[in-house]
Amino acid sequence: MKSYIYLLFSIFILSSCSNDDNSFEPQNEEDILNYIEEKNLNASKTTSGLYYIIKNEGTGQRPTENSVVNIDYAGYYLDGGLIFEGNSAILDLSTIIEGLKEGIQLFKEGGEGTLIIPSELAYGTAGNSNASIPGGAVLVFDIKLTIADYVSQNETAILKYINDNNITNAIKSDSGLYYVINKEGTGEQPTNTSNVTVAYKGYFLDDTIFDQSSSDGVSFNLNQVIAGWSEGITYFKEGGEGTLLIPFNLGYGINGSGSIPGGEVLIFDVSLLKVN
Repeated sequence: MKSYIYLLFSIFILSSCSNDDNSFEPQNEEDILNYIEEKNLNASKTTSGLYYIIKNEGTGQRPTENSVVNIDYAGYYLDGGLIFEGNSAILDLSTIIEGLKEGIQLFKEGGEGTLIIPSELAYGTAGNSNASIPGGAVLVFDIKLTIADYVSQNETAILKYINDNNITNAIKSDSGLYYVINKEGTGEQPTNTSNVTVAYKGYFLDDTIFDQSSSDGVSFNLNQVIAGWSEGITYFKEGGEGTLLIPFNLGYGINGSGSIPGGEVLIFDVSLLKVN
């Protein structure tokens, strides 16, 4: 089951870190080395000061600093006190603490191991009040990287859906949106700021419907909806019909919305009834 708790992101978020005072560095280093010795760990150290243990490097894709990944994790202090844990947590590496951002990139998909993060790569001297983490605290994370890049994962899932459903006329745009024009229409063609009336059915890759309009449709401004709609509806003329296959980054992102979980591909059958 995916972890969608917002607190997760307020805990990991990079902006919580403060590096104005590096006075904890010598003590952190001493404490980490004592911990490694006591636990008889075979740890390596990066140039930034991060310590890591790779139990299994993995064999799949390796994430980059801008990847959105999926991990199982447990975070705790050097004394073993548990801070937080979760399964299938979705993280945007560009927004989290430096120690996790760097450390997760050491693994390939399917890999697992341990990161020992000094305070200057975590929450600095300020700590994190949301998680009651004190300033100067060393954090230890046991992690397993289950998905290395949600963008690639969504792409693979969409292509499989297209193949399984024998969709032969799907087109991919530069943004990563896939769209199918079953009927182009003959009326006015909207721009991404137009007000339009659209009848639609929204569902997941397993065909579970999460939202559906009446046949009369719903009116809205295209600059006030998800990016996949703002772009996708503009490929149709008034009277047109088709399907949009929207990756998470053009939909509801990693946090999701309501009954829509984060990281999900969304499919919409749409009918552009009117450009208002």
